[in-house]
Amino acid sequence: MLVVRPITPQDYAALYTCAVESGYGFTSLPVDEALLRRRIARAQEAFAREHVSEPGEEGYLFVMEDTTTGEVVGCSGIEAAVGLTEAFYHYRLGKVVHHSKSLDVYNALETLTLCNDYTGVSELCTLFLREPFRKNQNGRVLSRFRMLFMAEFRDRFSQFAIAEMRGVSDENGDSPFWHWLEKYFFNMDFNQADYLTGIGEKAFVAELMPQFPLYVKMLDPEAQAVIGQVHENTRPALRMLENEGFRFRGYVDIFDAGPTVEVEVANIKSVRESQRLPIRIGKPNDQAARHIIMNTRVADFRAGQAPAEVHADYLLISPEAATALRLEAGDAARFVAL
Repeated sequence: MLVVRPITPQDYAALYTCAVESGYGFTSLPVDEALLRRRIARAQEAFAREHVSEPGEEGYLFVMEDTTTGEVVGCSGIEAAVGLTEAFYHYRLGKVVHHSKSLDVYNALETLTLCNDYTGVSELCTLFLREPFRKNQNGRVLSRFRMLFMAEFRDRFSQFAIAEMRGVSDENGDSPFWHWLEKYFFNMDFNQADYLTGIGEKAFVAELMPQFPLYVKMLDPEAQAVIGQVHENTRPALRMLENEGFRFRGYVDIFDAGPTVEVEVANIKSVRESQRLPIRIGKPNDQAARHIIMNTRVADFRAGQAPAEVHADYLLISPEAATALRLEAGDAARFVAL
């Protein structure tokens, strides 16, 4: 069974492998030993905090493990509140109108304005599943369980959540949008800029990024064409988030112009449809639907998919699922249909 659990220091090598395999443009998982070890330590601190009354600097990082082999096959994370100690940048798409009544001229032009509008919101991040395991809805589990975690521990997260989608880049990691910025404002390639941001070196953004709105029409046609567009490999993840209620509101990444999607946590489909019931252990019938199921503990958190019978006052799961999820008869579980 594939089970999601909090990351531990022993998972460093597996996390490094995920960072290497994730490739260019995956800002939240750079190939940097010091940063990856800091993220693990920070996650351990977050999971160890028993009483949290409001979102803060907590960064929750999870891994998906094959309980049969012990192999870590993917990772995903949640930032409780972004931008509280380091600026969190986006470009906001807007419009400006140039109008002269006397000359009968009216031009409505799109603009890009550097902003920090998402400061303080929660972020779903660092979602990566290794290629051999992209089947059996494992990716859906690795993403959606986070929504159940947020539903169960509401005080730990903001009222709103976002997810940054990887923008368009080629097989070498070159971004058409960054190419235009590099040409006029920077002297570094996309991969270097992306890496520096990933390891927390963001001062250059404030120092070198244009501070005034950019007219979209002034950008190269290739750069204009990718604003708000996602990398081909990211389309399934975007569709899943859209099905959950996430929407694009005109905010894009400052490097590759990939879209950021947002939602009110209470309106996330998996949050609204999830239930919390005590469990019973037995043999679900052959027609039992598969569910994403999690226990309701933080430090000892476990989640995974398994067949389950939903009754009015309990959830019936198999002994194997109960063991993997560290659930005993009578324990509360939160779940949603897969």
